[in-house]
Amino acid sequence: MKKSVLTRYRVMAYVTAVLLVLLTLGVIGKRLLDLNGFDGFVTAVGIAHGWLYVLYLVFAFDLGNKAKMPVGRLLWVLLAGTIPTAAFFVERRVTREVEPLVVDSARPAAAAARP
Repeated sequence: MKKSVLTRYRVMAYVTAVLLVLLTLGVIGKRLLDLNGFDGFVTAVGIAHGWLYVLYLVFAFDLGNKAKMPVGRLLWVLLAGTIPTAAFFVERRVTREVEPLVVDSARPAAAAARP
């Protein structure tokens, strides 16, 4: 598996997690604390999180297929973007499990160059 598959998953996991935490804080401010001015914030962050979560799903599914993850684990990775802060922990664990499968693109070229 290429390193770029893992990298794009990691980037989207962090982006999705941060936006979900911001969205959760915005909803708490808007609904529970009844603070003014949170309507636009919740709308903007909600739309951004929704669209970027779809991209996260695509990248996570791609990673799961290439890493040959069991279906249960793949579902947990896919759902991690819907639970505040879960994506941070799931990303860390997935990265530890998948890093040994990453092929270093410089290694095969160096090995082929040797006579």
